[in-house]
Amino acid sequence: MSLEVAQQNSPARRTALGRIGITLSALLALVLLAVAVLYAWPLGGSDLQRATPKTFTFDAAVGQAQQVVAAETADPAVRPECRSVVMSHGAKTTKAVLLLHGYTDCPKQYASLAKRYFDEGYNVWVPRAPRHGVTDELAHAKLEAGELVSYADDALNLATGLGDEVGVVGISGGGVLATWLADRRPDAVRHLLLLSPFYKPNSAQAPGFVVKPTIVLFGFHLLPDKVNSAGFSFAALSQYLRIARNLDLDHRNPQLASVAVVTSANDDFIDRQEAVAVPRRLATSSNRTLVVHELPAELGIGHDVVEPDGLGGRADELDGIYFDLYEGTRKG
Repeated sequence: MSLEVAQQNSPARRTALGRIGITLSALLALVLLAVAVLYAWPLGGSDLQRATPKTFTFDAAVGQAQQVVAAETADPAVRPECRSVVMSHGAKTTKAVLLLHGYTDCPKQYASLAKRYFDEGYNVWVPRAPRHGVTDELAHAKLEAGELVSYADDALNLATGLGDEVGVVGISGGGVLATWLADRRPDAVRHLLLLSPFYKPNSAQAPGFVVKPTIVLFGFHLLPDKVNSAGFSFAALSQYLRIARNLDLDHRNPQLASVAVVTSANDDFIDRQEAVAVPRRLATSSNRTLVVHELPAELGIGHDVVEPDGLGGRADELDGIYFDLYEGTRKG
């Protein structure tokens, strides 16, 4: 046996190799354990599964809405164009609508559509979401799922005082909250219109297998937050995704008269299949047919399908389509 072979088979070398193997095995076991923990991490919470219905008179509802607007007007941190909006005909109307804006946006997103509802005889409530529409452009990064569902629940309670029949429109993250209300508030939600709802990111943005680990790591603040080039906070986005994971789509809403969803072929932000599958299951549970309307690619409209500035002069046309979808008078 040569000296070189003898050295390779020495007890010391075999011991060293054994230690390296043990270390690598231990590291692999830790990685596998961490992955298992992330996938098993519960995303539920009683605060995300419970709503608190309240009854408002018309005067109380308008009074509270006006107080909200006045407080925002007096607050220099709230951008003037982003204040909450109440549009009232001066008395309780047959119909009222709640409009929930998207993540990083504010009530101005609905400037045109809100007027369409008002002109059609609706009383309208467009509340500003927590930590949105303020001068601190990263305030939204501190969003929590609990405050989002409380905001939506409180907004719906107020809207019930504005009209005998109430429905909800929500875009993107606001679409998640609108779905949550249709799920958790069958006492109040009669119509549901979802615009580019963000139940799950597009796979080009985040492959499916990383979604839950991302929700856990950033949504529960186990890792420092990251803000991408679009100004979106991973921690904040995770709050909407967590709410989406707390929907119980098998709840029956006997009041629900119409459910519709709008997506755009150019939207590379959301999972468009999920955007249809979630409300379809909700509609089916309530013995309703989901109406789906997809904006064709040639319109050049992306994720935001409602803010007038991004609709290329088509705001009035699209507002009419959205209104008819909401009322259940248009079939796709």
